[in-house]
Amino acid sequence: MYIEEFPIRLAKLRIEKGVSARDMSLSIGQNAGYINNIETGKALPSMSGFFYICEYLHVSPRDFFDTELDQPEELQMLTENLKKLNSQQLKNISSIVEGLIHK
Repeated sequence: MYIEEFPIRLAKLRIEKGVSARDMSLSIGQNAGYINNIETGKALPSMSGFFYICEYLHVSPRDFFDTELDQPEELQMLTENLKKLNSQQLKNISSIVEGLIHK
């Protein structure tokens, strides 16, 4: 991901979460303009700042950079729930998903 795309991705994920840049900044322990400065290209987060951003957005760093993934938070929650299923349950879910895709 290029430096120009990072702010766009952050803004998209933040807006999907329905939170303001100010509220997000304060929630992760930064000054009120922190996220705005990143989204406007004035700054980039430190590595630890990036991890706090991902944690707040409930996305993995990998999913943050996957710009083809439109709903990473929902996928993360789904993945966590799938890990709790047994083999037969996973097969059933897989069949349902395949049916939805091929409709």
